[in-house]
Amino acid sequence: MQPYEERLTAPRSWWFVAVLTGVALGLILLPLGTLPLLAGLVGGTALAAVAVSSYGSVRVRVVGGTGGVLIAGEARVPLEALGTAYALDAEEARAWRTHKADPRAFMLLRGYVPTAVRVEVTDPADPTPYIYVSTRSPERLVAALSAVRA
Repeated sequence: MQPYEERLTAPRSWWFVAVLTGVALGLILLPLGTLPLLAGLVGGTALAAVAVSSYGSVRVRVVGGTGGVLIAGEARVPLEALGTAYALDAEEARAWRTHKADPRAFMLLRGYVPTAVRVEVTDPADPTPYIYVSTRSPERLVAALSAVRA
């Protein structure tokens, strides 16, 4: 069993926008006839839905066991390479992704998730100063990182 797992799904309003994208493409193709209208409606909605689904399918996981790993999107970081984890409220998270941000940091950002966790990287061979991960429950993620290390 994994101590922590979260999927950063896209908001419901984005799915509505995906449907509106299909409607817009259908209306653009309306002068060409009914069949292009339907093809644009279905095709545009399908393409926009695939884009929303792929953007909203990123996962954040803490995997226990020997060594332990933080998985944030495509990144897999062993927990022995990580230092202190800090839960960031909405205000602190905004600061760390704007004026406090380090360009060398690894950032898994989702603008629709207001809170985050910042984890220091202690590996001397890695130039990354910290990992910034958007999460809806930062306290749970910090607790899971601490529990797996203990």
